Amino acid sequence: MEWYHILYIVIGVLVGVILGILGGMAIYKAKHKDAEEKIRNADNEAIRIYNERISSGESRKKEMLLEAKDEIHKLRTEHEKEMKERKAEISKQERRLQQKEDTLDKKSDAYERKEEDLNRKLAKVTETQAAAEEIKKQQLETLEKISGLTQEQAKQYLLESIEEEVRHDAAMKIKEIEAELKDQAEDKAREVISTAIQRCAADHAAEVTVSVVALPNDEMKGRIIGREGRNIRTLETITGVDLIIDDTPEAITVSSFDPVRREIARLALEKLIADGRIHPTRIEDMVEKAKKEVDRTIREEGERACYETGVHNLNPELVKILGRQKYRTSYGQNVLNHSIEVAHIAGLMASELGIDAALAKRAGLLHDLGKSIDHEVEGSHVQLGADLVRKYKENPVVVNAVEAHHGDVEPKTIIAVLVQAADAISAARPGARRENVENYIRRLQKLEELTGSYPGVDKAFAIQAGREVRIMVKPEVVTEDNMIILARDIAKKIESELEYPGQIKVNVIRETKAVEFAK
Repeated sequence: MEWYHILYIVIGVLVGVILGILGGMAIYKAKHKDAEEKIRNADNEAIRIYNERISSGESRKKEMLLEAKDEIHKLRTEHEKEMKERKAEISKQERRLQQKEDTLDKKSDAYERKEEDLNRKLAKVTETQAAAEEIKKQQLETLEKISGLTQEQAKQYLLESIEEEVRHDAAMKIKEIEAELKDQAEDKAREVISTAIQRCAADHAAEVTVSVVALPNDEMKGRIIGREGRNIRTLETITGVDLIIDDTPEAITVSSFDPVRREIARLALEKLIADGRIHPTRIEDMVEKAKKEVDRTIREEGERACYETGVHNLNPELVKILGRQKYRTSYGQNVLNHSIEVAHIAGLMASELGIDAALAKRAGLLHDLGKSIDHEVEGSHVQLGADLVRKYKENPVVVNAVEAHHGDVEPKTIIAVLVQAADAISAARPGARRENVENYIRRLQKLEELTGSYPGVDKAFAIQAGREVRIMVKPEVVTEDNMIILARDIAKKIESELEYPGQIKVNVIRETKAVEFAK
């Protein structure tokens, strides 16, 4: 390529560049001019809008100021109205308070006048009282002179008169209450007890406590004694009983405080006599067999008693202890049969009264349980029996019935009272018990001595085998009213100091006689 061609191209490029720069500058100026125009227009618009807003804000401000002034005026008017009303109310209350204050002042003046009047009257009353006391003193002195009694003597006489009158009223009230209770309760009690006794058929024969073993001949006595007494010593040592061999023909008496031991000895003797071979080794064998037989009988008798009375779930140890009562007697009455009878009677009475008959039977059957072990353990049969039933987790009702059946503690339930009554019925029925003549006479003598020791008692007689005591009183010492109280006091003393089966009737008799002779 030629150089001028290159020169043309360069010149052309330069011219294009220059034209482009000039065109760009022209465009820039044109845009700048437009921008400045827009800015001027915007400023003018802003100034216009600002001026408009300022003018509208001033007008709104004026409106708001006017509204605020109106509201303030309105509030001020309401406040002034309210203040006027409050001032009127306060003025009204001030007038009321003033009226009340005036009223209180008037009342206070009236109270002061009344207080002055009361003080004057009180002073007058005091003077009158002093004058009355003086008159009373003078009258008392005059009365003492007239009656010949001092004030203390007159007071004592008055108290005695009142006491006599109160005693009379108390005696009459006691008599009235007793009559009412008898009318209401005696028929029902008789019906319940008679029904229970009729439905409980028991034997009327008392048992003997002496164990006698019959012998085929008197020669057997020598064989039982043995050479130098070794056989009888062995038997007594093993069984713990005493054998009485006297002049009674063909009989040996077995004596022991423990009825079970006595029964074992009796059975062993009978077996030895039947066997015929009597020597220490054989005696030991027979005693062991007798013990097993008695233990079996004791268990069977305990189970029989439970079956007859319908008492179930009894501890096996209690059943065994209960069975031991077969060999225990009290005044000739078999204790096991007595316990069964008491259970039946208590259960029947409980049924009549609508009480738990099963629990009453249970308590009645166990009430004399302590008599089974009272030969082995120290203590009364009541406490021993209570300890036993408590030990084997019996019902607290049963425990209380056992403790209370002789009055050692207070009965807490009706069942305990029924057991007491059933025990007395079973012990007191004809033929149930017997006692020797000496004890019988001693009991009657003690009963007469106890009842004859009261002041005013002339004579006392025990009749009906000790079931009744008749007391003759001195009419000049014991009044009609005192008779009732005396009978109650004697009955309470008999209950606390004497032991007796059943009950004792206390009959106080006062006889007044008037004797005159016509001449």
